[in-house]
Amino acid sequence: MDDRTREYLKGRFGDYYRSTSLTPPPDANEREWGHIPWTPGSETTMIRHQSLYDLGDLDTFFEETAPRHAYFSAARYGNPGASTMSKKDWRSADLVFDLDADHLPSINPEEATYAEMLATCKDALERLLDFLENDFGFEDLQIVFSGGRGYHVHVRDEAVQTLDSDARREIVDYIRAIDLDTDDLIQTVSASGTTQRVLRTNGGWGARVHEALVEYAEELREMDDEDAMERLQELDGIGEGRAQTILGAFRRNPDAVSEGNLEAGGPGVRRLVDALASRVRANETSPIDEPVTTDTRRLIRLPGTLHGGSGLRVTRIDPDDLDDFDPLVDAVPDRFVGREITVATDEQRTVELRDDTFIVEPGENSVPEFVGVFLMARDEARKVPEA
Repeated sequence: MDDRTREYLKGRFGDYYRSTSLTPPPDANEREWGHIPWTPGSETTMIRHQSLYDLGDLDTFFEETAPRHAYFSAARYGNPGASTMSKKDWRSADLVFDLDADHLPSINPEEATYAEMLATCKDALERLLDFLENDFGFEDLQIVFSGGRGYHVHVRDEAVQTLDSDARREIVDYIRAIDLDTDDLIQTVSASGTTQRVLRTNGGWGARVHEALVEYAEELREMDDEDAMERLQELDGIGEGRAQTILGAFRRNPDAVSEGNLEAGGPGVRRLVDALASRVRANETSPIDEPVTTDTRRLIRLPGTLHGGSGLRVTRIDPDDLDDFDPLVDAVPDRFVGREITVATDEQRTVELRDDTFIVEPGENSVPEFVGVFLMARDEARKVPEA
């Protein structure tokens, strides 16, 4: 990034901060604060180990400093401004989750557009929230668009505050279905003098696999016998005999499937459940970034600030508004809307922002400022003097 581009972005970031007021996190005076300034050259320098007292008035600090990136700690400390971690006196920490489109197994960053990456990441976010709200029962959640390639979720329930890294890793492993085995989803119950193996249907991964089994059985019942037999035999370990037994049981006794009874249909049903469990694990896990969640001293982006790699706003999202939230519309700062600027780029760029698509040709272009800021922050364009 050249000097003109860097100074332009720093100046416009400062204009943004002069037009807004930031909301600090809870217990802001117990947090460590950090930021990355607009350092010349390719290197970035993190300035950290600061307390809110060191920063002074938060709005004034941001107006005067206009940082490229800004962070606060998930942790609360007795002495947050201490120069070493050992002297900070750690007391508690929020449970923080980070979803980054670059880490999604279904995304190839070299081929997917920015809009496609964010849409896929939002799907993963919704799966993560399902785990946090329904499996764990967390209530104090804050959802944030990171301003870059994904989303953050801050959990501030009292029960998580003092969890150590190992306990947080267990939560990560559960959400990512690490080492989850079908046996973990089955319980043995007594019914009419006999014991039966049944899926755990009252929540968690067992309920997810059971839902998949019920849907699969309904699909089979709607097929003719030939198609249903063929469908069943697509699964490993299920030949014609087992397929016939399973199909007959599903047709005769749909209540057994609804109850999660694995005895009806013979041993082939267990193989079917194994196959469905693998499919559910692949489709319903949420690929969260483990190091972020297990780190009890992590710095995370401050909502309301600008992301120096995109010019987009780090945006809090009300859970009721999540379905309608579009980061390429809702995270574009109003401060950068309504004027044109001139930028230059070495190759054609396509930018999708504010419900529009902009094709920026090689050479000098007059573009809406929010498009220019986006490209310059990504180091895909440079500022040129206005004519």
